Amino acid sequence: MALTRRALGGLTIGGSSALMLAACGGNENGGGEASGELTWAIAYPWESWNENTSTGNNSAGHLAMTPMIPVGHIGYDFDPDGNVFYDDAIFEGAPELISEEPMQVQVTLKEGAQWSDGKPVRLEDFIFQWHSVSGKPEHANQEKALPADVAWGSSIEKIEAGEGNTILFTFIAGKTDPEWLFTGGVYLPSHVAEENGFEAWATDPEVMGDAITWFNENLWTVVTGPYKPVDSKLGEYIIYEPNDKYQGSKKASFTKLTMKPVTGIEAEVTELRQGTIAGCWPNDFSLEILQELDENPEEWAYETYAGATWSHLDFNIRSGFLTDVALRQAVFTTIDIEEIKARAFPGTEVPWLGNHFFTEESPYYEDYTSASNQGKGDVEAAKTILTGAGYTWNSDGKLMKGSDQIVFNFRFATSNEIRKLTSEIIQAQLVPLGIDLELKGFGDEDFSATLDQHDFDLIVFSYVGSPAFSTAPSQYFSTESASNRGGIDDPVINELLPQINSTFDLDEAAGYANQVSAQAVAQAYMLPLYSSPLSVMWNKKLVDGPGVNPASQAGPTWNVREWKKP
Repeated sequence: MALTRRALGGLTIGGSSALMLAACGGNENGGGEASGELTWAIAYPWESWNENTSTGNNSAGHLAMTPMIPVGHIGYDFDPDGNVFYDDAIFEGAPELISEEPMQVQVTLKEGAQWSDGKPVRLEDFIFQWHSVSGKPEHANQEKALPADVAWGSSIEKIEAGEGNTILFTFIAGKTDPEWLFTGGVYLPSHVAEENGFEAWATDPEVMGDAITWFNENLWTVVTGPYKPVDSKLGEYIIYEPNDKYQGSKKASFTKLTMKPVTGIEAEVTELRQGTIAGCWPNDFSLEILQELDENPEEWAYETYAGATWSHLDFNIRSGFLTDVALRQAVFTTIDIEEIKARAFPGTEVPWLGNHFFTEESPYYEDYTSASNQGKGDVEAAKTILTGAGYTWNSDGKLMKGSDQIVFNFRFATSNEIRKLTSEIIQAQLVPLGIDLELKGFGDEDFSATLDQHDFDLIVFSYVGSPAFSTAPSQYFSTESASNRGGIDDPVINELLPQINSTFDLDEAAGYANQVSAQAVAQAYMLPLYSSPLSVMWNKKLVDGPGVNPASQAGPTWNVREWKKP
């Protein structure tokens, strides 16, 4: 079975065809009454509530909270064709570029845009979001803020009210952004922070840091989405009811919506067959298990595809032997990605991925890993690299640097069978190189801590990509990014990163992004494995609406506000 895949990266935004205001056409459920209950499974537990932080920035939490938050997290997302659309509960149309120097982007608030407690969406909500992710100590204590990404926030000079019902973002002098249309900027209710004792958040960075921590530890119940949470327990469930103050065109269709984790595709399929869940976006993939649903096609549906979620191997280049680029290059050259794919996904043709930002359907795609010979399983080439760098082998065939034997660990999620199999395959692949790879699994509850504490030598996990590419290079590779888990600090990359956002030309920006990808490959820091085979499964008699969307980080829940009872 060959997987279908939509192009990511290189989205053309010059014409109106790339813009939408509502998620999909029509307003069939805009005025209907909510009825019925729905339970949707999330593939693994979430560890914190605030998506702005490095601990909260994960797929599980994003999916679980999608019914309550602005579209796409801060007000925009992408449809299955990669077209950007904006949250029509908050915004009146697309952003506008008011000035190129300094760059100024204006958004227009919808008349009557409000939170679920009836209080208006206001200028301070946008400033609160900015201070959360600016990375600036004058805005928030950064040891408390822990922003997952500061690329946008660090570029803002000020946010102020514009004429009429508008909000004006002014960027720092000299800043440009080819993807300025991908601007939202509202997420958390600033007035809730004030009501919980953080009145001075705008002027006191310690108070702001404490407010961010509070949102990380507590699920706020004042929201802009179609559903509002009425009960929750971290990592275990969120129960929603309709938000009667919701201002969007698509009203909630269910009187009760529950998001809860069910881990493992076998358990997810079992619960779907039993009718205890309406559907799931599994974190692992098994065509054999999915085909159990073929027994009842009138009730159970599933689709498979290669999506925006992409798996990769990351070195911690702060760690011991792994500070040496030659060793890292040799290890990546020895790893055989085709063997991993064939054994992990039997009967499924999984496309090669040779770039950190673009898939091969994108006009900007360049395959850098093939050119480097990394991921090709070439043991002899790897040995040549090591010999040239002064490595030797002892009488037992173990790789040595001087008198030290090369040993390091490999971290993986024990709940994910494909991750576990990947670790075992790589362990075996490194034996001819003379490396005894230590396998160290971690539980889902320890995933963020493992990354944040840099408790790994080599690790496998996934990112969820997006048609918007200009911020990803900084998120992955900037020395200031909390998502730079392995600690790369490369002068070539450091010089390239600001150039990506130094132009309004998408082609030029993509060229700089590709240079970053090429350098990351040269430094053997992060090896793309594949665009992960994904599936969506659902009960057609319980819910109408879920489906494939490889362009959204919310996966099938991207249009949860449109889901309805069949």
